[in-house]
Amino acid sequence: MTDNSFPQFIESLSKSFVPVVDSSFSKEEYISIDLSMDNQGLETVDVSSSKAFERYISHYLTVNQSKVAYGGYNETRGIYRRSIHFNQHNPETERNIHLGLDVWCDAGTSVLVPLAGTIHSFQNNKNFGDYGPTIILKHIIQDVVFYTLYGHLSVESIINLEVGQYFEVSDVLATLGDASVNGDYAPHLHFQVIKDLQDNIGDYPGVSNKRDLNFYLQNCPDPNLLLKI
Repeated sequence: MTDNSFPQFIESLSKSFVPVVDSSFSKEEYISIDLSMDNQGLETVDVSSSKAFERYISHYLTVNQSKVAYGGYNETRGIYRRSIHFNQHNPETERNIHLGLDVWCDAGTSVLVPLAGTIHSFQNNKNFGDYGPTIILKHIIQDVVFYTLYGHLSVESIINLEVGQYFEVSDVLATLGDASVNGDYAPHLHFQVIKDLQDNIGDYPGVSNKRDLNFYLQNCPDPNLLLKI
């Protein structure tokens, strides 16, 4: 399969909305959110504070009478500048372009499996601003091998997991962690589709720099092609 055909393949795997968090949330209760550097509303928010960011998300949901916010694919963000894990003070190598889809809702919310698969790997990525507890599923569909990554989970989510463990569609895979364990973010799921895992175990870049962006956008197509929120 060529890089160009992989996004179409992912899009073909679903015909309608696929929940990746608690199935009691209807599609109508989701709202898109802009967390890019172009969002002037963030200029008054201390994005270095997970509590301030959580208040911003909560207020946004309340004002828009919604329960879940989502978005962020191929979005250039300023939030990563608080962490040396991403920020190298160089416009070409600074990692600030988001490669997954973020789903913002409360800590403890169930994370659901959108496609049947097996546990490839998992680990707690503890760098400040990193994923925290992370799970990667391996999928083989129509002889195509690919992966999905679930980041910012609770610590309990990776206890008693086993490599090779099978999960069916809509099974509860994990729960969302809070800021104390999830890399110091407002609670949310980072969901990413990955064609070539490049030998990574329990981790894969979720943010790119400008220099490598074309490769990552081909290797990690928009997750909403599958979820159809």
